[in-house]
Amino acid sequence: MHTDTERCVRAVQSKDARFDGWFFTAVLTTRIYCRPSCPVVPPKVRNMTFYPSAAACQQAGFRACKRCRPDTSPGSPEWNARADSVARAMRLIRDGVVDREGVPGLASRLGYSARQIERQLLAELGAGPLALARAQRAQTARLLIETTTLPLAEVAFAAGFSSVRTFNETVREVFALAPGELRTRAARGPLAPAAPGVIALRLPYRAPLNPSNLFGHLAATAVPGIEEWRDGAYRRTLTLPYGHGIVALTPQPDHIACRLSLTDPRDLTQAISRCRWLLDLDADPVAVDSQLRTDPLLAPLVDAGPGRRVPRTVDGAEFAVRAVLGQQVSTAAARTHAARLVTAHGVEVEDPEGGLTHLFPAPQALAGLDPESLALPRTRRTTLTTLVAALADGTLRLGTDTDWERARAELSALPGFGPWTVEVIAMRALGDPDAFLPTDLGIRRAAERLGLPATPAALTARAADWRPWRAYAVQYLWTADDHPINHLPA
Repeated sequence: MHTDTERCVRAVQSKDARFDGWFFTAVLTTRIYCRPSCPVVPPKVRNMTFYPSAAACQQAGFRACKRCRPDTSPGSPEWNARADSVARAMRLIRDGVVDREGVPGLASRLGYSARQIERQLLAELGAGPLALARAQRAQTARLLIETTTLPLAEVAFAAGFSSVRTFNETVREVFALAPGELRTRAARGPLAPAAPGVIALRLPYRAPLNPSNLFGHLAATAVPGIEEWRDGAYRRTLTLPYGHGIVALTPQPDHIACRLSLTDPRDLTQAISRCRWLLDLDADPVAVDSQLRTDPLLAPLVDAGPGRRVPRTVDGAEFAVRAVLGQQVSTAAARTHAARLVTAHGVEVEDPEGGLTHLFPAPQALAGLDPESLALPRTRRTTLTTLVAALADGTLRLGTDTDWERARAELSALPGFGPWTVEVIAMRALGDPDAFLPTDLGIRRAAERLGLPATPAALTARAADWRPWRAYAVQYLWTADDHPINHLPA
C-alpha cells in the first residue's frame, strides 16, 4: 500500500487507525516516522514519504514519533493472509527466529538461500531480515524498559541484544532517547515492583474486535491443567524456547490486557507473538467484514457482531493432537481426553495463582505412549500415534512458517485424516484465512437455517464469493447456533 501515495495521504489526513501497520509515514523535515493515526497535525504532503515497515523507516534514518509510538502499532495483516516465502519469513522473524538462529537459520527453515531471503524482503519491505529483527528487538526493549523494573543490562539481553553497548546505541537511534530517559519518561512515579518474571502489557488491535466468539471458543474448549477462564481472563501455560510461561489475556474496549509470567525474560518476544497469533490480533476486520457482507444471507450475522476473529493456537502440534482427540465427539469429551493426556505425559509447572498445573506434552513425550492406554476407538488410536510419530521425527511440521498446501497434503496422507480435521488444523494451527469446513455439523445447521446450500459441495461453491476469508465466514456461521463457544463465560 505504501506505493499508493494518494491513498496514504488520505489515510494520514483523516487519522485513520485502520491503516496502522499497513504503512508508516516518514516526515522529511523532522526526520521522524509515525503511524497513519498519529494525533499531531499532519505534515504537508510534500514533506511526507511512505515506507512499508518500521524497520525500513529506521534504516532510512528516521526515528519513532514519541506521540503515536509507531513501533507498537498492530502488525500488517498482509502477512496473515499470504503463504508465500516473504509472509512466512515475516512470521518467523516475529517469532524471534533471527535472534535465536540467525539469517542462515531463517533461510534454512524456508528452504531458500540467505541471499534469496534478503533480496525478497528488501524488495517488499525495504529492509532485510537483520534490520527487521533489530526493529523488533528495539520494540521489545522499549516494552521491558517501560513496564518492568528489570535492570537495563538485563533488559538488553532479554530483548535479544548481544551487548549492552549495542542495546544503548539502538535505543538512542530508534527513539532519540537513552534507555534510562525512556524509563523516566514512561513512569509518572517509581515503577511498582512486580513479581520476578511478571510483565504486564497491552496488545493493540484494529477495531472492531468481537471478544464473544474469540474468548468464548477458547474458554469452552479449555483443557483442564493447561487452560482456564478466571475472573474475566483466559489463562494458559506456554512452552517457550528458553523455558515456560503463564499468560492471562483479558479483553478490554481498546486493547487486550496481557500479563505474562516467564521463567526466562528472553522468551518475551515469542510469547507476545504467540498471544497475538492466538487471538488473531493482526487481522483487518474491516476488509474481512466488507467482503462477507456482500452475501445477503451472511450479512445479518456480520452486522449483528462485526469484528469476529479466528481463535487460533499457541502451538500447531498441540492443536493437531487435540483435533484428533476431538474427532466425532462432543466438546466436553474432547476436553476429557486431552486432560488425561496432559496429566499422564505433560510437564508439571507451578502456578502462583493456582489452577494451571502442566504444559501440554511435546510430540517427543507422546511418541512412546501405549495405544492401549487411550480410551479411544482403535482406528482413532492409530490416527493419533501416526500423527505423533510424524510430528516427533520432523516429517510433519505445523508452524507459522509452514506452507499451507503442503501441510494439507501431508495431513491428508495420514490415516484417519478427513477434510474436516485437515481444514480445522489449517484454520486454527496454520492460520489460513481461507480454510473452510463445509462438513462441520454446526456449519450445516447454520446453512439450513439461513437458506444456504445444504450439501458440502454446493455450500463450497457458494462460499467461493467469500474468499479469501472463508475461515472468518465459519466464525459467523457458527453464531447461528446457540453454543457456548459463541459467548463469553460469566
